Amino acid sequence: MGLAAPPAPEPTGTGGSRRWLGDRIGSVEVLAALLILLIIFRDPLAGMLDDPRLQTWTTVFVSIMVQAVPFLVFGVLLSAVIAVFVPRSFWARALPRHPALAVPAASAAGVVLPGCECGSVPIAGSLIRRGVTPAAALAFLLAAPAVNPIVLTATAVAFPGNPELVLARGVASLVVAMVMGWLWLRLGRTEWIRMPRRPELEDASRGRAFWGAVRHDVTHAGGFLVLGAMAAASINVLVPERWLQRLADNAWLSILALALLAVLLSLCSEADAFVAASLSQFSLTSRLVFLVVGPMVDLKLIAMQAGVFGRRFALRFAPTTFAVAVLVAVAAGAVLL
Repeated sequence: MGLAAPPAPEPTGTGGSRRWLGDRIGSVEVLAALLILLIIFRDPLAGMLDDPRLQTWTTVFVSIMVQAVPFLVFGVLLSAVIAVFVPRSFWARALPRHPALAVPAASAAGVVLPGCECGSVPIAGSLIRRGVTPAAALAFLLAAPAVNPIVLTATAVAFPGNPELVLARGVASLVVAMVMGWLWLRLGRTEWIRMPRRPELEDASRGRAFWGAVRHDVTHAGGFLVLGAMAAASINVLVPERWLQRLADNAWLSILALALLAVLLSLCSEADAFVAASLSQFSLTSRLVFLVVGPMVDLKLIAMQAGVFGRRFALRFAPTTFAVAVLVAVAAGAVLL
């Protein structure tokens, strides 16, 4: 009987070294390498940071992240609670059986839940996973960041002389949320929503399933939030401020301009009222459009919706929401302002 040949040695510099590198290089090593590079290139980097445009970009990016991250974490925690601890039967009892009636009920639920659009996306995803009709979950997604008590209080503080604007914002946002929910019932298709598989939610231990859901949503939604914040900061630097003054002189162009500005700036709904108040050259109706569109359609929100529900959904839902929000806000401004 012949002896089996010994395994051939791993060639130097190929698979063995790749496995060694994969085993040895971790986050600590990567951080150390980055620190070394920062020390080596500190002089060129210091010169770059003196550029006013880069300083503005950094300020906008950091401000968006600082505003959004706490509410994102709050939404992720609430999303994990809904996904793991709330039984499916609860939603059958809490919402009307008829989907058309569940839409306004879900929209009204946003009034009592403090949060912003960053947190509402993972919460809506969890609602759909727990058996809530997508129309109701999407209505909640749009209503929660726009009509909750924190946002309405901030709006009242930002516009102390215009209490009618607070009412107009709340009414217009609720109407948009319900209209979009009913439109989904009429025109939406199940295949447009592609929820990613969540194996961490199938863990037998609720504790492990909860923290697995939290880790997944923070890294997944947080990554899209960073991309959206980077895009918003870049556009904020590239758009000249003098264009705003020229657009403010035309009523219809000013409405469209502030609607687009709300999408590009990607402000947190708890802070957008103060930005709108500073745009005093624009009419109240134009600023109402800014306040209604912003919490429902912006760059970071579109990116997060694409990550949670799929790109096919985001490409259809975001433009439709934008058009409905502008029309409803203009109508509310004509009646209430």
